[in-house]
Amino acid sequence: MCQLLGMNCNVPTDIVFSFTGFQERGGRTDHHADGFGIGFFEDRACRLFVDTVSACESPVAQLVRTTPIRSRNVIAHIRKATRGRVALENTHPFVRELWGRHWLFAHNGTLEGDLPRARGRFRPVGDTDSEAAFCDLLNTLDVRFGDTEPPPANLEHAIDAWAATTAERGTFNFLLSNGARLYVRCATQLHHIVREAPFRRAHLADTDFEVDFAAVTTPADRVAVIATQPLTDNEAWTPMAAGEFAVFEDGRRVA
Repeated sequence: MCQLLGMNCNVPTDIVFSFTGFQERGGRTDHHADGFGIGFFEDRACRLFVDTVSACESPVAQLVRTTPIRSRNVIAHIRKATRGRVALENTHPFVRELWGRHWLFAHNGTLEGDLPRARGRFRPVGDTDSEAAFCDLLNTLDVRFGDTEPPPANLEHAIDAWAATTAERGTFNFLLSNGARLYVRCATQLHHIVREAPFRRAHLADTDFEVDFAAVTTPADRVAVIATQPLTDNEAWTPMAAGEFAVFEDGRRVA
């Protein structure tokens, strides 16, 4: 299956450290070599980079790794193709507009059976179960709430209910963001960590690289990182339980 990486912060932060380790899993330290993608939010809009080349070899991934793009919400994905051929339109994360802001979605796992029927104004471009599910979610929200974005609690409950129903069809780990919050659902494997003062050193598990966060942050900074498997080997990551749904805002778990 694929691997996921998400970041949610209280101030714009670059993901270079985490992505350096995550990139290695796209064909070097793991077998997820069917493309990669990453999206960075800037308020309501999203900057998206995708490639069908494995993350460890992609020049696009190298650009991301060496460019400190700062964002408060980031979603990245390295793909092991199951449903849908290796093609640009099938490369996560997927992006759509709803209520005047971009929504970004990446999925790890496989949904069995027929893809969700295309209905409403959101239609898949590719032929993955992941994009079909994402369009189904947005159509569900569009029908339920109409033209007005609901309060965060109502939105959270609607996404959680939809996810529980969709997960009955297979393995459904996902990351979802609207630029304000990061929604996370675990089916099999997801871990998270919140870095805040006092900051310490962190060492990547997939390559020999270390950062002293105390030297590159302020005491007010707070960063939550979510990954399929822990990215560092000297920090305590919290595993999520099967079926667990979480929401992160301003670098902390809020629900």
